[in-house]
Amino acid sequence: MVTDHVRRITRRQALKLASAGSAALTIACTTGLHQAIAKNPSAGTADDDRTYWVSILRRLAEPVLGNLALRRLKATMPVEIPPHSQVNRRPFTHLEALGRLLCGIAPWLEVQGLTGQEKAQQDHIADLARRAIDAATDPHSPDYMNFSGRQGDQPIVDAAFLAHATLRAPRALWRELPIHVQQNLIAALQKTLQINIHKRKSRQNNWLLFPAMIEAALYQFGVNWDPQRVALALERFQQWYLGDGAYGDGPKFRWDYYNSLVIQPMLIDILHVLGNEREAWRAMQETVLARAQRHAVVLERMISPEGTLPPIGRSLTYRFGALQLLGQMALLRMLPASLHPAQVRCAMTAVLHRMMDAPGTFDPQGWLRIGLAGHQPSLGERYISTGSLYLCAAGLLPLGLPPDDPFWAGPSMDWTARRIWAGQDMPPDSAMRLE
Repeated sequence: MVTDHVRRITRRQALKLASAGSAALTIACTTGLHQAIAKNPSAGTADDDRTYWVSILRRLAEPVLGNLALRRLKATMPVEIPPHSQVNRRPFTHLEALGRLLCGIAPWLEVQGLTGQEKAQQDHIADLARRAIDAATDPHSPDYMNFSGRQGDQPIVDAAFLAHATLRAPRALWRELPIHVQQNLIAALQKTLQINIHKRKSRQNNWLLFPAMIEAALYQFGVNWDPQRVALALERFQQWYLGDGAYGDGPKFRWDYYNSLVIQPMLIDILHVLGNEREAWRAMQETVLARAQRHAVVLERMISPEGTLPPIGRSLTYRFGALQLLGQMALLRMLPASLHPAQVRCAMTAVLHRMMDAPGTFDPQGWLRIGLAGHQPSLGERYISTGSLYLCAAGLLPLGLPPDDPFWAGPSMDWTARRIWAGQDMPPDSAMRLE
């Protein structure tokens, strides 16, 4: 059983998926530490891949949620910042860790029908997550988090990731919360909306999506919400669309992964919740999804035969989160016909191994450290700290698909770059038609 979010697929989109070819060369996905993938493919199986993904999820989640459930996160979590930064990130880093982590693992917490050891692990992490939300939103908790704008605008960002998590797991992270925790969560999210970013020139970019996402969560909770914040974000990003599946982060283009880290995943899920509230939003949904499908193709083609990504642009230390949109299209069963789900699994697994198995990724206590492939603190921007690194969890969205889904159950397959560089004849890539 999968979530309602996954089930909402149009007939035309389902037919597209059904037409996906399976003639790709079958190989095993990557397993093991930094193997030379092109020279020595491993003999991993689909079961190995899911087991590995779940192990990474647990490795990310347990230090954050375990300590927060015991109300000792602030006392135990280190706060690493880049060596060139003099910015105090301690007021924000704990909410960053919680919101970003839950945003990524929410679909796995929500998926029904798991059995055996994975079911036990899911129940354990879900319990920790609900206790963590309680600790983070209880004003009397020593781990009550910063939902105020007195020290800067950052809380509205990570409150939005926390809100996004509740949209992705409405049962596990909302309906199963005790009533008093639901009330505290609503109050905390509403508090961040007092942070007015709309008149600040520096926030006329992906930041507009953060209050819109919080409003979408409040709508889903059945409390008062402001459609104007949503309308502004949606209208601006339609204006900032640049073509071929890419939006500007604001009116100008930037070479980075923010289309996948923030922009397109939030557009999709805001419209999923609120699309029927206005005719213009309803009409927007198909266009947004078509653009996301094209961007998913681009992301998959950017994965090298060795399982690496181009180190382009800001926020590289969000690691695997750069592939969030590709994973989201898999989660929604909306991958375009040119991408077989098992092919995408193998490509993403290769990247996950390259990033998360690199020596120095975690400190001796199990906390993430700044870097893309290991510990590389100078790669971090001034806004980076330990908590913000947990946006890498957003790359784990396909764990919200059950183990028998073709994404997980299909035989291992080469991805596009690996097939091309191995000399296989393939059709050319092509841009989206002009809109």
